[in-house]
Amino acid sequence: MDFLRPATLAEALALKAERPGAVPIAGGTDVMVELNFDHRRPDALLDLTGIAELRDWSAVPGAVRLGAGVPYRRVIDELGGRLPALATASRSVGSPQIRNRGTVGGNLGAASPAGDAHPVLLATGAVVEAVSTRGTRMIPATDFYLGVKRNALAPDELIAAVHVPETGAPQQFAKVGTRNAMVIAVCSFAIALHPATGRVGAALGSAAPTPRRATAAEDFLADELGAGDQWESPTPLPDSTRRRFGELVAAAASPVDDVRGTAAYRRHALSVLARRTLDWAWQGYTGRGRPCA
Repeated sequence: MDFLRPATLAEALALKAERPGAVPIAGGTDVMVELNFDHRRPDALLDLTGIAELRDWSAVPGAVRLGAGVPYRRVIDELGGRLPALATASRSVGSPQIRNRGTVGGNLGAASPAGDAHPVLLATGAVVEAVSTRGTRMIPATDFYLGVKRNALAPDELIAAVHVPETGAPQQFAKVGTRNAMVIAVCSFAIALHPATGRVGAALGSAAPTPRRATAAEDFLADELGAGDQWESPTPLPDSTRRRFGELVAAAASPVDDVRGTAAYRRHALSVLARRTLDWAWQGYTGRGRPCA
């Protein structure tokens, strides 16, 4: 196995174009596990850890451009105020050592249905910046996940960054597992309020072949909030609204039975997570609750 270590993004893209089968490695928290268990044996590894262009974030109009090499620890420490749900999801990833190494870009590249960052990226309306020697493509997160551990990248493309909208409104993330971190989610859920557009983002993880949005739940809640003029004059949400939202989130799932939980349990847990995170987000919006879980 060849180990390729470019110093710049341009060099990395040239190597990826020349050897499209080379597997990118950043934190290595997914790739090294697959190598150690002999689940993957590529001809080459493309080490991206030395590329400074991937290791920073910046504010762009209406969003944060998060470099693919920014580790979870920096998301937690530096972006909790700007991207609260992503920071919360980052806190639930692995151990401190894993959070120091693992990246949102790596989570995207692995495209595991159970990746903790995915529901947040879907709920917030994030866009993936894919680059190659041919140019740059902006791929909405809703179009990025194609199947179990399959994404929309072309063989010669790398993830340069993900653009995560910064709305200033409450966002929440929660997952079910045997503990808060160092565990693969039995299921997970994220909600993001978008008051400027009268929209709600809701997405689930680890309960379908890919992370996915709960579009019927989004539309239902947006209609309820719009009809009651809740965006301008928020009041406590009725229990019927919260319960129906949870039911629609659960209905969006396509879970399976596995060693971590049954399909029935995942649907039930998602309905509970949806109601809880909606409560937290709405309390934050009305100024009566915590800003993030």
